[in-house]
Amino acid sequence: MPETTAPTPAPTSTARRRLGVVVLSLGVSMIIVDATIVGVLLPRLVSGLGLTTADAEWVNAVYSLVFAALLIPFGRVGDLVGRRRVFVLGVVVFVLASLGVAAARDGSSLIAARAVQGVGASMVLPAALSTLNAMFTGRDRATAFGIWGALLSGMAALGPLLGGALGTADWRWAFLVNLPFGVALIAGAIALLPETRRPRAGRLRQEIDWLGGVLSALGLGALVCGLIEGPNHGWWTATRDFSVAGLSPVPVVLALGAVLLTALVLVERVRAAAGRPVMLDLSLFRIANFRHGNLASALINVGELGLLFVLPLFLLGVHGTSPIQISLAILPLAVGSFLSGGYAGHLAKKRGAHRVVQIGMVLEVAAVLGLAVTLDAATTGLGLAPWMLVYGFGLGLTAAQLTNVSLADVPPAKSGQASGTQSTARQVGAALGIAVIGTVFATSLGAAMTDRVSDGERLAHELRQSAGTYARELHADPARAAEARAADESLAVATRDGALVTAAILALGLLLSLRLRPSTRQDREESESLSSLENKR
Repeated sequence: MPETTAPTPAPTSTARRRLGVVVLSLGVSMIIVDATIVGVLLPRLVSGLGLTTADAEWVNAVYSLVFAALLIPFGRVGDLVGRRRVFVLGVVVFVLASLGVAAARDGSSLIAARAVQGVGASMVLPAALSTLNAMFTGRDRATAFGIWGALLSGMAALGPLLGGALGTADWRWAFLVNLPFGVALIAGAIALLPETRRPRAGRLRQEIDWLGGVLSALGLGALVCGLIEGPNHGWWTATRDFSVAGLSPVPVVLALGAVLLTALVLVERVRAAAGRPVMLDLSLFRIANFRHGNLASALINVGELGLLFVLPLFLLGVHGTSPIQISLAILPLAVGSFLSGGYAGHLAKKRGAHRVVQIGMVLEVAAVLGLAVTLDAATTGLGLAPWMLVYGFGLGLTAAQLTNVSLADVPPAKSGQASGTQSTARQVGAALGIAVIGTVFATSLGAAMTDRVSDGERLAHELRQSAGTYARELHADPARAAEARAADESLAVATRDGALVTAAILALGLLLSLRLRPSTRQDREESESLSSLENKR
């Protein structure tokens, strides 16, 4: 079905359309900032609300998990009822949930509010991306996605700096600031964005694959739950009272996740064959760039969110660094992302968007490997800065242009669902990244501490449960200086191991990016645009 535009006047001038891109970019930046901001505030959350390591992982992962589970259904809703409308409603839900986060008094209420934030985020992102995809064609797409990439990369990386500045006095202010920001976004969206949608063939409930949404949410939830809870309950043999004939619940939960996700694929095939709406359009994966781009997106987010989870814990555990100091350590990532994100659009016009993605991936892998090789217990935020700058530069190159490449060959009528699928891949990667890298960090931390001191098992348990912040208690007691040094060394080992696993995952993303090719649709649109100009002359 063709795209339609609501009666609301659409921006026609280049300036207004670019302002519309800014509104969309800042809306998505808000939800990305709240994904990364928690990493900086995590030590404060752990100590202030008494979170365990598993709680800390859930605070991060539940946001990405709910985000991922609802992206495709809400992408479909936006296609049918209007993308601007869903964007505005998503901002409202997100802001209200942010107030809930700020009001949290324990781990359970914090995790619940973060889950609702994920609902709002899952409405904002596909609506923004599919609107952007509908607003620009041909050579203008590279410029639009360059603006998008620069703002997203810069804001995503500046999130930790903002969080540190606001969280120095009270971490709650880092979420309360979303209220005025959200009000400004709603006003900008109403004034500048066109309302685009597809015509409905039936009722809304008949146009959306609710069964697919449920299977996706439960399957991904079980998978992430198993990865997060593995160190606590045991990967095979139960280490706690809860067990089935001595078997840990973790392998059962992981197997259940695999069964549910397999059922999702089968259900979607049957629905597609019957001509019914599907949540996951498997036919999109026949488009090579869409298939490879989605897998690469997931792997990139595994690395990014996993790395931003462990580095603040290392800095606080070893150096007692305050939130603002942690933020300053990550600031070079913001600088690199912002600079390269703005340049990526120009480079894409000369070299091709797929080449920009590949260059960015090489820089990301090199930076994380360099960080892993050089990090030790004496490394400070300043020592991390050069590697974070290179990593940020690579991230800025890949962020927007990978989206551009992935969606460029998708038919406009499927842009909402494709945007949702592509964004889901990123959030699945984020949730898995926190779970996988967090598990590597916790397991390595415990093993390293056990090997270093006589009372290693007990101290290792304390370190794991406190996400490494127990090291500060050891530093506060002069009589336990040897144990404090052992904790510092263990934190360095755990962070190195997390970085090495991150580098390996990013390397897989690099290999996938090498299979990306120039967009056939964009090439055709650009050729038609140039021919039209020549004919007018």
